[in-house]
Amino acid sequence: MEKNSGSSANSGRSGGPPVTLIGGLHAAARKAAVERLLAAVPGSVVLHHDLSGAAERGTVLRTVRDAGGLLSSGETPLVNDCACCALREDLVPELDRLGDETRLAIVELWDSVEPKAMAEVIAAHGLPITSVITAVDPALVLPCLGNGDDLAEAGLAAAATDQRTVADTFARQLEYAPVLALADSPEADDEDRALLAQLHPTARQVTVNSGELAAAAFGGGRGFDVEAAAAAQHPACALLPAEADEAGVGTLVWRQYRPFHPQRLYAALEDLTCAAARSRGRFWLADRPDTLLHWDAAGGALCVEGAGPWLASLPDAAWELVPPVRRAAAALDWHPEHGDRCQHLVFTSPGLDRDGLVQVLDSCLLTDAEYAAGPDSWQRLGSAFDTLLEI
Repeated sequence: MEKNSGSSANSGRSGGPPVTLIGGLHAAARKAAVERLLAAVPGSVVLHHDLSGAAERGTVLRTVRDAGGLLSSGETPLVNDCACCALREDLVPELDRLGDETRLAIVELWDSVEPKAMAEVIAAHGLPITSVITAVDPALVLPCLGNGDDLAEAGLAAAATDQRTVADTFARQLEYAPVLALADSPEADDEDRALLAQLHPTARQVTVNSGELAAAAFGGGRGFDVEAAAAAQHPACALLPAEADEAGVGTLVWRQYRPFHPQRLYAALEDLTCAAARSRGRFWLADRPDTLLHWDAAGGALCVEGAGPWLASLPDAAWELVPPVRRAAAALDWHPEHGDRCQHLVFTSPGLDRDGLVQVLDSCLLTDAEYAAGPDSWQRLGSAFDTLLEI
């Protein structure tokens, strides 16, 4: 799915209805949260774009309704054979049509639509976003994180070119939202709840059927800042989970200030990727001293991407162009010799083998002799990640 940039939720033009986004792959939980908000907030309206079957029809179906029922419906054509692109084109005009008399515009995102892209579209047009909520059935968290199927196989692709998986899509939906609306799930146990808490420890959790949901939808009057939300997800300055161990679920935080040997790390990728339900973070390869690399794994699949330069590799004058949150994150990791270059990886899973993970990770670092040979020698270790990084 393409990504749009946006500014703070409360910048730009004034006016327009306050907007809250509710998304998530757990459709039953999402719909229950929407119905609860409609009942709890008089004057609220739900806008929903249904992307199912869009490729066959060539259109996306739109509905607008309130607590009394359907207010309007319509279709919008696909843009470049992309249902999600059509959604982006249609979303803001439809929100504008609701008018200021709407007390709360609830945007119910279709199953695989990620809230980040839609929040940034809305904010870029100056509409006030009060909150972003992901609805979750706690009993389905682990099955979703373990599902490495492509969205297309599950009938949930948002475009013909959509190559996301169920697992990585769910992980981003979960981790972006500051509020999680939890369905009342009799099947959920302590392990499920511990996993959810460790995956997103800073999220505010409310139950779908509680009065807290309406208060969370209005964001406590503070609004939702898309720039801060984007920074919290960026690999260079992401606020990653801390060490935890509860109800059989563990989170390992592994930090080191020595580079990885590219060949040994590449050989260990499968073991490391399958060692946890979810892992993420940033890392440093010896043969790429200037590139901050992003580690993002779920569902047994790993995505590795370059995420820009380490700040230590930039000239001093360039630091003024770097956002303050990025400089602050670098300062926390600063090493007198290597600057902000570091390994910061986090693994979360039921039954986590901490000792085994640490042993594998440590074995992928440069040995004392390799490290002592110095950076010029590191460049000759071999570029095992060229294919993975599509260079």
